[in-house]
Formats: sequence, structure tokens, C-alpha cells
Amino acid sequence: MRIKNKVAIITGAASGIGEATALLFGGEGAKVVVADLDAAGGNNTAAQIREKGGDAIFLHADISKEPDAKRIIDESVQAYGRVDILVNNAAAFVLKGLEATMEDWQRSLATNVIGTALVSRFASDQMRENGGGSIVNVSSQSAFYAEPTFLCYSSTKAAILHMTRLMALDLAPANIRVNTVCPGTIPTRATFNHIAKEGLTLEEFCAREGAKTILRRVGQAQEVAYAILFLASDEASFITAACLVVDGGRTALS
Repeated sequence: MRIKNKVAIITGAASGIGEATALLFGGEGAKVVVADLDAAGGNNTAAQIREKGGDAIFLHADISKEPDAKRIIDESVQAYGRVDILVNNAAAFVLKGLEATMEDWQRSLATNVIGTALVSRFASDQMRENGGGSIVNVSSQSAFYAEPTFLCYSSTKAAILHMTRLMALDLAPANIRVNTVCPGTIPTRATFNHIAKEGLTLEEFCAREGAKTILRRVGQAQEVAYAILFLASDEASFITAACLVVDGGRTALS
């Protein structure tokens, strides 16, 4: 029960890393706010937490829209009275290079960069009133090295990495810590879409990507969730502006 009675907002929690994090947080005693565009998936995540005896609500929201970003915080406070933890996990996966259109860039930047900033702004305002809090951003191993046709996505993930440092500096006087996790290859909904685009089976994709790591395998969503839990908890009370890479050693070989 490492975050017992803490109120934790997790964006993009309908599936993948966000879902795994929400379920883990619920099991660790947090009151969980599941925020996502996917109503069916988000409601399912919240329901799983409640079925296991936890406390969770689902909020349908698009973080790229400022009214929605603010509403996530307002409704969380209305439901639970405070905000202690924010996990910025929601992302748009636009895997394109220079052929990316204006619409592609706008979608990617609006969600991954501006949306992260908006939700953090409103959450940190509330955290100030509570005397502090913890924000964990989700970047990617793609922030560290170049890959073909990843320009649009990787640029936003690199931006999140530096945004974390800047936010940590600005929010330290309010006792708000800001850190980031950089996951490696994790089978998620976005991964499955990428696999289909490449015409591979899941087994072929995992074998190829796993071979690029020191541990010789791809990761699982829960392994990233545990890293997020650590950074969000008081166990990481002297850690801010840090990046925790959860990639099986992939970036060490780049």
C-alpha cells in the first residue's frame, strides 16, 4: 500500500502502460482517476480496480483540448477532494518522417507536448494547495536515438524528456517532484498497430526487437508501471528531474 489514499490521475489509462499503471496504483491503495478518449476501455480499467476492492472513476477526456485538460482536474477534485499524483501517459502515435503532414504534426504535438503541459499545469495548481505532489511523464526510448520514419513521434518524446527537467525546476518550490520514465519496446495497442503496418506477426516483432536489448526480450506493461509507481511514491522523495529508462538495456547498445 505504497500510495494508500493518494489521489492519482492517469491519462491514457484505457489500455497498455496506462492501464497497467492504473491497476497497480489501485492495488497499492490509491484512489485512481482513469482519463482517456476510449470510453469502453477506460470504464473497463476503472471497473477492474473497483472489482478488486479499489476506488476508481473514469473520465472521458481529450487532453489536447484545454477545457478537457482542466475538467480532468476539476472532476478529480470534485470526486476525491485533492490531487496527489499525475501520470502523463496519454499519447498520439504518429509514426512518420518528413512526409508527415501539418495535420500529423498538429495531432502529435497537441497531445504529446501541449496536452502533457496543460494537464500538468492544472494538476500542479491543485497540488500547490495540498502542499506538494508528484508528476510522472511517460517519454520513450525513442527520445535517445534515431529510427527511420519516427521523426514526428520521437521529436515529441524528446521534448517530454526536457519538459520534465524544466517543470521540475519550476515546481520544486511548491514541493512538486517531476520525473519521467522512458519505456522500451512494450506490446501495447500502438505496438500492435505498428506490427500490422509492417506485416509481421507478434512473435516475429518481439524476436526482432528483443534481439536489440541486453536482456534479449521486449518488456511488459507492468514492468513500466512499477517504475512509475516508484517515482510517484514517497520512496522517491529525493528524486526529481530524473529519467528512469525501462528498456532492457536497449539504449545502452545504441
